[in-house]
Amino acid sequence: MKFGPVPVAEAVGAIAAHSLKLAELVIRKGVAITPEHVASLKAHGLDSIVAVRLDADDVGEDPAAGALARAVAGANVRVEHPFTGRSNVYATCPGILVVGRTAVDRLNAVDESVTFATLAAFKPVVAGEMIGTVKIIPYAVPKAVLADALASLGNEPAIRVAPYRIAGVGVISTLAPSLKPSVVAKTVATLEARLAPAGASVAARAECSHETEALTEALRKQADDPSLEMVVIFGASAIADRRDVIPAAIEAAGGEVEHFGMPVDPGNLLLIGRIGTKPVIGAPGCARSPKENGFDWVLQRQLAGLAITRADITQLGVGGLLMEIVSRGQPREGGESTEE
Repeated sequence: MKFGPVPVAEAVGAIAAHSLKLAELVIRKGVAITPEHVASLKAHGLDSIVAVRLDADDVGEDPAAGALARAVAGANVRVEHPFTGRSNVYATCPGILVVGRTAVDRLNAVDESVTFATLAAFKPVVAGEMIGTVKIIPYAVPKAVLADALASLGNEPAIRVAPYRIAGVGVISTLAPSLKPSVVAKTVATLEARLAPAGASVAARAECSHETEALTEALRKQADDPSLEMVVIFGASAIADRRDVIPAAIEAAGGEVEHFGMPVDPGNLLLIGRIGTKPVIGAPGCARSPKENGFDWVLQRQLAGLAITRADITQLGVGGLLMEIVSRGQPREGGESTEE
């Protein structure tokens, strides 16, 4: 690609590098210069114009952007027709955004002329939401650069949307004398609001005393209920240890505790487990609040049927410090600073 001043008399077919406005004459950048443009430029006394000429082995910005956008797009992603070197990609259904971070990084490392940006991985998205954009920086790229960029992606799509799959959620609230019934009711209502965007709902509710035996029985009933695909437990008190009431009850009901604790605050005291194939979440106390917390991050992935492992949980620390919930019982700001 050649970039620089071009004599007006030789500019037909070149691409305007910058927008130009002279009285009634408007030439937008990226537009091919026509004989009419040349005549107007001469009439205005211009001898040259900054323009671009493509070499034989160049691929124009729009075809290149379109090819890359189609290559990065996976399931439930729509590719927009390219314009000005850009091709946006959109979700075609509600769900969770899954991004191949390695593929995106490899693509962006190929050449400075090629870029691909996405929303944050595992963000809940809705149909029609823009989730990524391919942008070719100059007006063209060499065929070899485009080929390298396409090859860098490998065989897996760099971006896809995992649709929500779980519809029926069971809720168990353990009770204690200090826990007001109104708090339990508001907690379930808050969960319903969280589930609604995913097309899910609370299909069964149960309440029991905050004791291992009582919770074990409630868990067995919901684990055996075919209308339920997930169980969420709200404890009257937070889980303090793997031997506490909630993890003990999950194991007594024939399940397993997969991980306890997460580097997200609020949300540290979350537990993930499973009874058979049915995921079970021991919700942290902050999940009673509608404000975003670590519970949201895990719940949304589970609703989309995405496995979330111990390794996934332990990688949430960067960005895991969320806004403080003022009403929480033990705010993170504690003793006086030791700094002077």
